[in-house]
Amino acid sequence: MKTQWNFSEQGTIESHGGKIWYGISGSKESSETPLIVIHGGPGMSHSYLYPLTDLADKRQVIFYDQLDAGLSERPNNPVNWRISRFLLEVDDLRESLNLDRVAIFGNSWGGTIAASYAAKNPAGLERLVLSSPLLNTDLWLSDNKNHRENLPPEVLSVMRQCEKEGQESSQEYRDSVEVFYARHFCRSDPWPDYVMDSMNALNETCYAGMWGPNEFTCNGLLRNYDGLEELGIIQTPTLVTCGEFDEATPASCKTFVSLIPEAQYAEFDNASHLTFVDSRKNYIETLRKFLGSDEIF
Repeated sequence: MKTQWNFSEQGTIESHGGKIWYGISGSKESSETPLIVIHGGPGMSHSYLYPLTDLADKRQVIFYDQLDAGLSERPNNPVNWRISRFLLEVDDLRESLNLDRVAIFGNSWGGTIAASYAAKNPAGLERLVLSSPLLNTDLWLSDNKNHRENLPPEVLSVMRQCEKEGQESSQEYRDSVEVFYARHFCRSDPWPDYVMDSMNALNETCYAGMWGPNEFTCNGLLRNYDGLEELGIIQTPTLVTCGEFDEATPASCKTFVSLIPEAQYAEFDNASHLTFVDSRKNYIETLRKFLGSDEIF
């Protein structure tokens, strides 16, 4: 059965560069701090983050699609692909929806935005969740090079041969990448429809321009990205989450935790990059505890 989203409100707002879409799960009457959810990619959409609607029984959960992603406008203008502009989307969303108090969740590339936003120490930011975040491009590439080297020899051989011949768009190459994704991106089998919705809606122009042709090569605008220095100035209580087989490896995520003054770490067994899909129940329980607590757990 197709996943059904039940938004209490949805619409678009004017942001810097174009209109962005948002959807709200949960009631405005809730006394719990609203949670803004920032998707990854770049160029994906909110859909794969559906499990976070489980939190909407206690608080508003606010999803949005970044410019050039999902249901938002797609000018595909590289001038918009600066981290500083993506931070303005969060400000625009908060202003438009009158969100004085917020918690923020960012997954993968969304963690890049969330961490950089938190480093500005904005008023009213009460909690920060960095879910398998991209916080340093060189580290990400190194981690995934190691993952890749541990693929079955026959898969790795096909991958290397296709790359040598410039055949990354071939079905053979796509099949080999799927083996990687099944291990390190989403271990659920089959992938839920809400994950496939995001994958099918990927804006490949934005992804290639900001990142590159695939997970293993970054020649886009993020090729020199390093957000590690910003972590030390984050004052918000922070939870860094990671899967056992994550693209953002446990070792790297523990490094991030060590750099954030008031941070803690949660790792999920037999889970990958989409920990909230692979280990949905445990993940949501962990978030409930963190978001609802006045103390580090």
